Amino acid sequence: MLEALQYDFIQNALIAGILVSIAAGIIGSLVVVNRITFLAGGIAHSAYGGIGLAVYLSLPILLGATLFAVVTAIIIANITLKNRSRIDSIIGIMWALGMAIGIILIDITPGYNVDLMSYLFGSIIAVSQEDVYYLLVLNLFIITSVSLFYKQILAVSYDSEFASLRGISVKFFYTLILILAALSVVAAIKVVGLILVIALLTIPTFLAEFFAKKLSSMMIISSLFASFFTVCGLLISYFYDLSSGASIIIVGVITLLLVKILGKK
Repeated sequence: MLEALQYDFIQNALIAGILVSIAAGIIGSLVVVNRITFLAGGIAHSAYGGIGLAVYLSLPILLGATLFAVVTAIIIANITLKNRSRIDSIIGIMWALGMAIGIILIDITPGYNVDLMSYLFGSIIAVSQEDVYYLLVLNLFIITSVSLFYKQILAVSYDSEFASLRGISVKFFYTLILILAALSVVAAIKVVGLILVIALLTIPTFLAEFFAKKLSSMMIISSLFASFFTVCGLLISYFYDLSSGASIIIVGVITLLLVKILGKK
């Protein structure tokens, strides 16, 4: 692996993997605690509409996915706050609509013949220097937002009614959580793809629950687990010529099973 580090694309892949792991650990903890895994999945798949929009308008792919995912998160937040009983139907519609928009926009883009499978299943080796800078900015925004509003986010995550009585705007911080989830989804597109992004957000957090007693500790431990999965998955992908996204998730699932088995013993 030391020999491989001389290549720029391997260096970019490692840096991007760590950045995405930090975002996944922080926001994955919020996703699990708030029980909005399905919502995050809907946002993830809706982001494909942003990929199609970026292709059609000749914009940077991650920029298009970011804008589309954030708008989708805001729409979902406003609808689900008022219609909790129909949340599954709403997410299903947004999920399908985003994917459909993306597919149609790509179909009608003249002369576009680039394989988009990497955005569905991940291709960390294809991460560019510009992508690394973009991921760094996203990470800084996520870390800053959570740090500044940690107490409010904590209150809304565990007891929204109590938070409302304390004068905390539940709507604002619930929307913020979904926007941060959308940004994390976008960050993970190049690493594990839209299809597997929810696994990267949730598996490290499930593991962190075994060791953490508070939300902040869960975020840190989740980030460490996600980083471990990413580095190991990248090694496996490099040496055995396998899909990076799938390799990362397989490492995560195996680790989760081992921890559960050892925990029972």
